[in-house]
Amino acid sequence: MSGKLHLVATPIGNLGDISERTKQTLHEADFIAAEDTRVTRNLLQHLNIKKELISYHEHNRRSSGEKIIARIIAGETCALVTDAGTPGISDPGEDLARQCIDANIEVYAIPGPCAAVAALTISGLPAGRFAFEGFLSMAKKSRFEHLNALKDEERTMIFYEAPHKLTRTLADMLEVLGDRRISISRELTKMHEETMRTRLSTAIEHYAQTTPRGEYVLVIEGAPHSSKREEYDEAAMAEAVAATIANIKNGLSLKDAVKITAPERGIPKNALYSAVLKHDVTKTEDRESTSILRQSDN
Repeated sequence: MSGKLHLVATPIGNLGDISERTKQTLHEADFIAAEDTRVTRNLLQHLNIKKELISYHEHNRRSSGEKIIARIIAGETCALVTDAGTPGISDPGEDLARQCIDANIEVYAIPGPCAAVAALTISGLPAGRFAFEGFLSMAKKSRFEHLNALKDEERTMIFYEAPHKLTRTLADMLEVLGDRRISISRELTKMHEETMRTRLSTAIEHYAQTTPRGEYVLVIEGAPHSSKREEYDEAAMAEAVAATIANIKNGLSLKDAVKITAPERGIPKNALYSAVLKHDVTKTEDRESTSILRQSDN
């Protein structure tokens, strides 16, 4: 008779969040598969549990997964844990769970902490419908493809981000999505837990002065309900840029006018560039220079 796979959520910072059921499951499992055995060993020492640990992570999930499944089929029960939070959420545990299901192995969830859900609940943004998007790619092309695919997403969106990539990610989001509301949580349940609720443009200004530290969860408001059915009024967009130029008496380049107008109107910068190029609201030579600027920006 086959054993079982338990997906066991572990604390994301505060060890007080561990449940009695989690303790029992880890104690009763035949072995534990862990993202980082050193991290899990410290947790087990805290719980006074001695158990065999095997490594299962992004770089060995194929070879290690085959061994885990073989042991479960032979009758053993495995508890799968990640370093923090719920296995399978932006985590290779998703693959192991699917492989076990395909092999008719029983898979159970031992619920517990999840950074994405925790950040959503304290964001102040709509939580009835949301989309978890995980980490954006480090590759610029893939990152922009991902964000562009979400421009019309009406649900609240949740992203994970590392501190060294945060400022670049926020800037890319502002360019593609416009100046939306955002809640930024870091170090959830830990000593230096912090949540900032603001707009993308203000967040960028903040982190230009403050070095990002810790792991971040970004919760961003979805697109306006009408955006999927109605295109932007390009003529009105172009006129808005022209009005920005007219209102600043010291003179303003089209490039700067677009940068100012985009967050004010909540319109992606690229969409404004396109509108200005299509509608004759400025001098021809300015339109040509804007085309060059647009190409350089991309």
